Amino acid sequence: MDTVILSDWLAARLDRAAAEPVYRQTLRLMQQAILTGQLPPGTKLPSSRTLAEDLGIARNTVLHVYDQLTAEGYVISTTGSGTYVADTRPDTAAVNTRKGSLVASVDVDSANQAAETVKPPKRDLGDLSTRGRRLIDQAGVSAKQWGAFMPGVPDVAEFPARTWSRLQARLWKEANPDLLTYAPGGGYRPLRRALSDYLRVARSVNCTPDQIIITTGIHQSIDLAVRLLTDVGDRAWVEEPCYWGARSVLQSSGITLVPVPVDAEGLNPREQDLQQPPRLALVTPSHQYPLGMVMSLARRRTLLEYARQHNVWIIEDDYDSEFRYGSRPLASLQGLDDAGQVIYVGSLGKMLFPGLRIGYMIAPEHLVDTFRTGVAELYREGQLMQQAVMTDFIMDGHLTSHVRRMRALYGERRQILIDAITARFGNELPVMGDEAGLHLVLGLPDHANDRAVTAAAFDAGVIVRPLAAYYSSEKPARRGLLLGYACVANEKIGPAFDTLARVIEQTVLTKKPTRAA
Repeated sequence: MDTVILSDWLAARLDRAAAEPVYRQTLRLMQQAILTGQLPPGTKLPSSRTLAEDLGIARNTVLHVYDQLTAEGYVISTTGSGTYVADTRPDTAAVNTRKGSLVASVDVDSANQAAETVKPPKRDLGDLSTRGRRLIDQAGVSAKQWGAFMPGVPDVAEFPARTWSRLQARLWKEANPDLLTYAPGGGYRPLRRALSDYLRVARSVNCTPDQIIITTGIHQSIDLAVRLLTDVGDRAWVEEPCYWGARSVLQSSGITLVPVPVDAEGLNPREQDLQQPPRLALVTPSHQYPLGMVMSLARRRTLLEYARQHNVWIIEDDYDSEFRYGSRPLASLQGLDDAGQVIYVGSLGKMLFPGLRIGYMIAPEHLVDTFRTGVAELYREGQLMQQAVMTDFIMDGHLTSHVRRMRALYGERRQILIDAITARFGNELPVMGDEAGLHLVLGLPDHANDRAVTAAAFDAGVIVRPLAAYYSSEKPARRGLLLGYACVANEKIGPAFDTLARVIEQTVLTKKPTRAA
């Protein structure tokens, strides 16, 4: 081998003034030359003494480089013969190596050019699985998670941070080792006991502390239930429309979704739906998401009886029922279940702050051990310190007082927003689903493109969600916008809605369809 060309190639690339040591630079450059084919398999490298002299560096530096190349399999050293580039090429023709060798060219840019020829192809959605592609295509997550009128987000600025910090500091001062390890099956028992007492009073839930499984939120609760109770291809009833996050969890698990329409009384299965019982049904009976209606008692009893007769699991998503305006929170569906068919899921994030990531599920008694094992096996739960803080927060009465205070505040903001809508549009645009929760739906004309309105509003600094996105297809979709009012300060609701109203007027109300002659 002509060592002069190799030495010249390395010397042209070594930066003696760089922070990276010469040893690291030399090693990196030689690895690059081997990987790109500039030093082909079988090429004999110059002796360490010769290369050191040519580069003007210590021989020990070159020896360290050769030792590292040997250790990583780039070269093979044979006593009495020398050091040769190893053949590390795959057996297939998948790798496109540049023909020729380093010693065949004196072009100092050849290595960079060679590197460009072996760049991996750009990835696109074609690389994803079918369910992965569906998940990404239909993703509903927003680029922003805070601001007017982001639905489903509480006012985290009103969270009693000082109280939480004091409780947390007290626990960290003790530094109980039991709170710093993995969570036991089901989560921190004092928290499960506190939640059991709270839910029994606030939501009319029937459960023991042992039935409560602590999770990171509703998504994980649904995911656990689906993984343990269904197989790929099983059918699930979902409300039409329904929460996009729950739909994504089900679809990504290989479940076949059966959209079931809702009316003023909630879930309303058709004859063809009833003739093919699903494996599970996911419902939001106390405050349908996103339209806001309440499932009537007659529908609740019918669904429970149907589930009992056909062995259907019901997942009750009780996501924000604490915030009901003008009446007490409604009793849960789980409280009516005497056959053990309902799995109740909820989250503390809507009451406190989403980043808390503490949710819970209530498993039927005969599934408690199964769910405890499942949550520990799949997710290796922890966060016991957070759970312990949450326990003290509940037991000291802070949760109840905070929810009561926020219910009053959100009620004020709800009314301010409704007044702003009425003042601007009168009865032209209906308001729906405003009796409870953290959002309302502003109806739009049938010809409106609510996705386009959403995009234009986002550009104007207002965050809303298109109602059509919550439907399984465009054909039955109603047009409207989800407006979250909980996280918007009272004085900012009016100006923010004025901005949104201008977008609506420019993109919808000025483009009314013309009647056929």
